[in-house]
Amino acid sequence: MNQLADSYRYCRSVARRRARNFYYSFLLLPAAQRDAMCAVYAFMRRCDDLSDDPGSAAAARRAIERWREELASALEGRYAQSPLWPAFHDTVRRYRIPPEYFFEMIEGVSSDLEPRRFPTFEQLQRYCYQVASVVGLTIIHILGFHSPDALPMAESCGVAFQLTNILRDVGEDLERGRLYLPLEDLARFGLSEESLRSAEPPAGFRDLVRFEAARARTHYERGRGLLPLIEPASRPSLWALIEIYWRLLARIERAGPAVLRQRVELPLREKLAVIARAALMHH
Repeated sequence: MNQLADSYRYCRSVARRRARNFYYSFLLLPAAQRDAMCAVYAFMRRCDDLSDDPGSAAAARRAIERWREELASALEGRYAQSPLWPAFHDTVRRYRIPPEYFFEMIEGVSSDLEPRRFPTFEQLQRYCYQVASVVGLTIIHILGFHSPDALPMAESCGVAFQLTNILRDVGEDLERGRLYLPLEDLARFGLSEESLRSAEPPAGFRDLVRFEAARARTHYERGRGLLPLIEPASRPSLWALIEIYWRLLARIERAGPAVLRQRVELPLREKLAVIARAALMHH
């Protein structure tokens, strides 16, 4: 059996099953890059799952420590049991992705084991860098870029996606004892953590969502500057990914207080319409 081919097959199946927004944009990439995206996604997914595991924090911390050791070994070509490592190592080597990005991701998810609160947006931004900007930086190595100007734009893209996820998941995160919205922003709109947990959506919450959405949009606009800086064959995929998340943000903003009760999603038909448009745009 070919270990590398099996490993890529495994990563593709993880991405297909779990990457609801990312996966569709991967479909627009040439096969080798699509496989590389799936390998990196499978790694990130596993990081996330370790921090969301309902077991004890101590057990999760040990699991994350083990994962960090497995990552270090895999980067040297020694693979632990997980079927994703051969494909992951092949991708990192082939696209010359700086390994520190992956250690930053692990750092970010391990910080999620503590009940997190962010007094200021600056502090949240550091967290967004670890769990999302490094993803943007990793992805542009696969998409292909030549100008160093692409790097800060990729970081902005990550922040935009992460702010969108934070707004989408605010209700679910509260149930897990997590709150990512900066406390200074809650105070600005007369809100508290308790008020977010109350049965009635608090006055001021819609304004808070608008405020954070506007902040995310600034980062999206900066992120769109990436498109001309990456390889032409990769542009439809990145355009589609940004467009899908941009539309998701617009839905979240319209939903306002409803995000505290239910998860807002972009319907599949709309994602597919974006993919079709991206495919046509660049032919």
